[in-house]
Amino acid sequence: MRISLLATSTKSAPAGDVPYLTPDGYLDGSYEGSVKIRKPLGRLLAWYVPTNITVFLLWGATTGILLATQVSAIDPANKQASLAVVTSFGAFAAMIAQPLAGVISDRTRSRFGRRAPIMVFAALIGGLALVSLGAANTIVTMALCWVAVQISYNFVQGPLSAVMPDRVPKAVRGLFSSGMGLATMGGMIAGQIYGTRFAGNVSAGYIVLGVLVFVLTVLFVLFNPDRPSTDVRREPFSIVAFLKTFWVSPTKHPDFFFAFAGRFLLGLGFTIMSVYQLYILQDYIGLGDGALEVVPLIALVQLASLLVTVTVSGPISDRIGRRKIFVLIASVVLGASLIIPVISPTLTAVIVMAVIGGLGYGCFQAVDTALISEVLPSKEGYGKDLGVINIAATLPQALAPALAGAVYLGFGESYAAVYIVAAVIAVASAFFVIPIKGVR
Repeated sequence: MRISLLATSTKSAPAGDVPYLTPDGYLDGSYEGSVKIRKPLGRLLAWYVPTNITVFLLWGATTGILLATQVSAIDPANKQASLAVVTSFGAFAAMIAQPLAGVISDRTRSRFGRRAPIMVFAALIGGLALVSLGAANTIVTMALCWVAVQISYNFVQGPLSAVMPDRVPKAVRGLFSSGMGLATMGGMIAGQIYGTRFAGNVSAGYIVLGVLVFVLTVLFVLFNPDRPSTDVRREPFSIVAFLKTFWVSPTKHPDFFFAFAGRFLLGLGFTIMSVYQLYILQDYIGLGDGALEVVPLIALVQLASLLVTVTVSGPISDRIGRRKIFVLIASVVLGASLIIPVISPTLTAVIVMAVIGGLGYGCFQAVDTALISEVLPSKEGYGKDLGVINIAATLPQALAPALAGAVYLGFGESYAAVYIVAAVIAVASAFFVIPIKGVR
């Protein structure tokens, strides 16, 4: 009852006063006219960013530091291979979980809307999975718990990503995309700093993360109520149709396919470099045990540079009505930055790479989400389509550890080779953005 009262109290002016609201006062993402950020939309943005930050804070802290630290303590002699096993299993689980979460949330019928019940329940289960992960003392147990964590929080992240096409008018999706980019990279980078602070007590780090995500998810749902879905027609479910969603037809939906491929390749290039970041600093740069102290410095430098582009790129793309050029530039800049540590394997070079790479990746994150929201095939299944497109973000997590390991070993234990391959893949992503026709 308290949830119902709060949800009612947070609804604002009727649609006649705010044209992008439905007749019953809920935000309508299908509105295509000019938009002024007023209370309901402004409030959504104010909660959308911090809620996403906590999710990506979790990913940054776990995949960047806490998992690597836990693996090193359990299996120090084979830490690279063991970390690859744990992260790969988790990422493949996430790859399946995102579309499944989208399908389930699209079909959920409740007075709290389609997304809210799924997000809150998944955040609760995810917290419990993190507690179990902290208690794991074998690589096998870690892998199983990490799979549970990935599935749970992708059931939070998937429906949360559907909020933009559900409720945000196209005219300001660049602004929201900038907020999403800030949340993504800001959360990931802050997560690395967070992880170093809990490297001595990994279990406590996991627990605090679980609490943070759960609290912000509940607050987001309470202060930004979704339109009740009890009267929305539910399409019959078909397992065959669901399985087909994992295949993106280049002929039927070419723009969707190219956007998927571009995001996948850029994400793969970035993840190849970052998945072994702690080990690279320890072994390739030669910092040894001092690497943990350096991670926060690199993260802060990268965050500062990222803020420059992530805060301006989205609004500028809204103003000029163009998305592709920003993504193209981002791919080239990120790829170029990854070559710097190859030329000079020093801490200074890594910091310069963080600055330049932050500028490129910030630009990408600020605009790519808006671009993708405009090439989704189905207006009735945003959750499902975004779950599929988010495979492009989760699949690199599965492939990167194995690919990085293969390159590292195949070139005679060379981290320089890993950087070069990552750079080539990042730049290659630009060639898949160019053919997109539905977005300028």
